[in-house]
Amino acid sequence: MLESPKFIANDCYDGSRIFTWLADMVGLSVDLVNFLICQILALFLASLFRSWLHPSRVSYEVRHVFALSLGLAFGYFCFGQQAIHIAGLPAICFIVIRTQDPRIVQRSVMLVAMGYLLCVHLMRQIYDYGSYALDITGPLMIITQKVTSLAFSIHDGFVRKDEDMTKAQQYHAIRKMPSALEFFSYVWHFQGLMAGPLVFYKDYIEFVEGCNLLKRPAGNGNLDNGKSELVLEPSPTKTVIRKVLGSLVCAFIFMKFVKIYPVKNMKEDEFVNGTGIMYKFWYAMMATTCIRFKYYHAWLLADAICNNSGLGFTGYDKDGNAKWDLISNINVLSFEFASNFRDAINNWNCGTNRWLRTLVYERVPKKYGTLLTFALSAVWHGFYPGYYLTFATGALVVTAARTARRMFRYRFQSTQFTRVFYDILTCLTTRMVMGYATFPFVLLEFMGSIKLYLKFGLCLHLISLVTIFILPQFIRGEQRAKRSSRNSAGINVESDNNATEATVAVAADPLTVNNTNDDLKDNEEDGGMVKETYAKRNDTLPQQQQLQQHNHNSTSQPQNNKILQPRPQQQHQQNLQQQQPSSPKPNNQHHHQQQTCARDAVSVPHDQCEMDQLSSKLKEKIEAETKNIEEFIDKTVTETVSGIVEFKNDLMRDIEFPKLKLAAGTVSSGAANLVDAAAAGLRKRNISSAHTDSNSNTHTNSGGNALPEHGQEENSAAFLKKEIDVINAVVQQANVLPAVLSNGHAK
Repeated sequence: MLESPKFIANDCYDGSRIFTWLADMVGLSVDLVNFLICQILALFLASLFRSWLHPSRVSYEVRHVFALSLGLAFGYFCFGQQAIHIAGLPAICFIVIRTQDPRIVQRSVMLVAMGYLLCVHLMRQIYDYGSYALDITGPLMIITQKVTSLAFSIHDGFVRKDEDMTKAQQYHAIRKMPSALEFFSYVWHFQGLMAGPLVFYKDYIEFVEGCNLLKRPAGNGNLDNGKSELVLEPSPTKTVIRKVLGSLVCAFIFMKFVKIYPVKNMKEDEFVNGTGIMYKFWYAMMATTCIRFKYYHAWLLADAICNNSGLGFTGYDKDGNAKWDLISNINVLSFEFASNFRDAINNWNCGTNRWLRTLVYERVPKKYGTLLTFALSAVWHGFYPGYYLTFATGALVVTAARTARRMFRYRFQSTQFTRVFYDILTCLTTRMVMGYATFPFVLLEFMGSIKLYLKFGLCLHLISLVTIFILPQFIRGEQRAKRSSRNSAGINVESDNNATEATVAVAADPLTVNNTNDDLKDNEEDGGMVKETYAKRNDTLPQQQQLQQHNHNSTSQPQNNKILQPRPQQQHQQNLQQQQPSSPKPNNQHHHQQQTCARDAVSVPHDQCEMDQLSSKLKEKIEAETKNIEEFIDKTVTETVSGIVEFKNDLMRDIEFPKLKLAAGTVSSGAANLVDAAAAGLRKRNISSAHTDSNSNTHTNSGGNALPEHGQEENSAAFLKKEIDVINAVVQQANVLPAVLSNGHAK
């Protein structure tokens, strides 16, 4: 009979045992109880840190001391004497940073930190092999990420030029050596010591000093004379509650189903020899899914702690909603219900993805990037053989999925039904392959994993080999002409960036290694990305045409001729391209720009997922129709205004009024709001006036008393003055109309 797991105390655990009575009461091991107590206490202290120790109330030194003191206290409470490693690794790395030349400091810190971490990994495997008890290796893995990322940022800031660095490297570059207080606060701060997430040094220092709340002008920095405007910080309460509730749900699911699908049963002979292959697939999928919910619980709770202290705020989106995802590590629903591998990759272990990308993949020669990224991730996790079996299986599945995508995906894009069917099929396939490839990671053992793979018949390994080497000989992929045409539309840069994200995300954690980076070399085949990139490239064309038309019309209409206003996103892109100084923009626009810089540097984009293709296509069509309407309105109004102005000039030129002074800029308060209505009113007044004049002339002539010629000229002058005032009002209304429509047409 398969045995359910029991949460028992671990004899090798060196942390506090004060709450052993509570552990016995709730049925958990004491190490898990200590971890939960520390995280719950940190959640409440984070709120006090944000309110009582706000940068506007206390100095940044006080905030640094408070954060690192709590971190050390939590470390000693959970790990006891093992906490010496929490102090030892960063202390050695700080000495290296302060003594080594910036040209080699990144390599020195990498060797020291990884060497220390590997020694601790090896010691744990010797004295506590295969245990899932809480130990010091978890915090040390996070500390290793912090000290190595800081060393590389120092190297970038002191040695490299901006033109030689990527956008992320420029954003994180450090040009001032950290003090001891800043360094150890960054390494030991209580928000991220126990379970992360990784926060880069620049983001943390700006958070502690309150610089992340300072508003800087987007254009010329001299316009505000060096002054900064304090931006109102939104409350993270709703975000924290949502993430805490999500963490509790994940913890409940883990506690409920881990007893139904325990991983250790996969080692038993009864399971290996007494169950069918389909049940093995189901059990592997469910067991690994249950283990993932443990990670979800820890990551969501850690993210909530950081947000509750104010860390993680990136500004506002275009709708004015606060964003708290600067250091988010997981998007649970997007990962679990991803319809393809890239969607799952982009939503898993985002902090480790960023670390691998900025430290390895973007710095080594491209042909070695994938290999070295996988190698660093494997060694960073430890020496258990199951890790390396997972990476090897994942590398094979990566290549097979990329080949299969090239051969089959385009065949399902003809109708909406086939596209939905393809998404559902790939979603289910992703779930099945995930369990097959990642169960060695949680099983840890080499022989146990090999034995189970043999019982599977190595089916997915063989299918992957057939897909890579045999199927391409008989099944042709998408025509090269289509791919080359897409490349000409500007896909090369996008595909390189997504290839980087896919590679480092696969290497970030073996639990998603089967979420293959199927777009490493063929991202140009993604129709959604093609349309999105093509739309971005075409965004500037209507604006350039309008600018040219505006310059052409300004020669004949120098007063108030306006063009349609571009959207804030397009205006931001133009400002960056032209690199011209501009006046400070409103708060919302600046927030969006500042947020974009941080998000581009440290976050994986989620707006390119195929799950959102339908909404993206609708959005693109609406934007295209909106642009067409804008261009049509602008062209029509411009032509109408030009005709009216020419008509006015003809009147002024053909009829001389020596005593009439025209007020060219006068605006009639009773003028019509639309051009057609005003023109119709003009025609009516002309007809009515002509009829009245005809009757009066007939009556006068019949009476024998003709009006003097001077009186007729005055009446004509008054009539023409009214008509010219109406024409001026029409011109003014026509000039205002495009701006009104550009502000309100989207609604």
